[in-house]
Amino acid sequence: MPSGYGPGWLYLQSRRGGIPPFELLALCFGVAFASGRVVLVLGGAPSVGRLCPPPAASLLAFFAIFLYHALYFFALATVPPARASLIAYLWPLLIVLFSALVPGGDRLGYRHLVGAALGFIGAAIIFMDRQAETEQASNVLGYLAAFACAAIWSGYSVINRRFEEVPSQALISVCGAVALAGATAHLLFEDSVVPTVHQWLAVLFLGMGPTGLAFLAWDYATKHGNMPLLGTLSYLAPLISTLLLVASGQSQASICVGLSALLIVGGAGLACYPGRAKENAKRPGT
Repeated sequence: MPSGYGPGWLYLQSRRGGIPPFELLALCFGVAFASGRVVLVLGGAPSVGRLCPPPAASLLAFFAIFLYHALYFFALATVPPARASLIAYLWPLLIVLFSALVPGGDRLGYRHLVGAALGFIGAAIIFMDRQAETEQASNVLGYLAAFACAAIWSGYSVINRRFEEVPSQALISVCGAVALAGATAHLLFEDSVVPTVHQWLAVLFLGMGPTGLAFLAWDYATKHGNMPLLGTLSYLAPLISTLLLVASGQSQASICVGLSALLIVGGAGLACYPGRAKENAKRPGT
């Protein structure tokens, strides 16, 4: 799940090491682009035409990946990270709902609606945290950015299936474009920091793992996998991300955060639980 905890890893590395977020984004996706090209060359790269996807596919992936990270960084910088993270990670639930609305998708039923309600109640509970009362009014944009993250990534994941004929290796070029966009944003808004040896090792790990090449795996899964099931499995992401933020001291644990996580994950599980009619239809002799 690249978008599950990849941005969370980026944020934590940025806070720990002092590397600005967009600089770290540029470095990680630069590593993803370079290592991806090396793998293509060593493995026998497909024809140039196959690695040049339709402009619509490239633009969709580029804007989804870059805007998701940019808005996620903004949300984490302006509101308490655990709350922003949980709101942003409504995207697995939205994947389930969106995939039920597209032609040929799973029919939208009561479990989808109840699951969605539980998920959004979980997100709303975040605003009930008394620790957040003093900052909610002045940081509305941060919460809106977190919601935008969820909408952007879920929309991209569902729409991406329309480009299932495009090989996932083509996303390597998109990683290069994201790296350039991150570098541009870094030069415009941030001060540069020279990474240490240990930070470079972290960049290499992120670029060849959860933030970078893992997006190729996500691309393949959204094009060829079961979207409701993918949405369900993705709900490990908010738990992992929130636990990382709390364990690292970047955010405080609270009853509201815990209850919110429980409702959001529970809502996704209910939304993806197969209906009784579908289960009966699968039984032999029915």
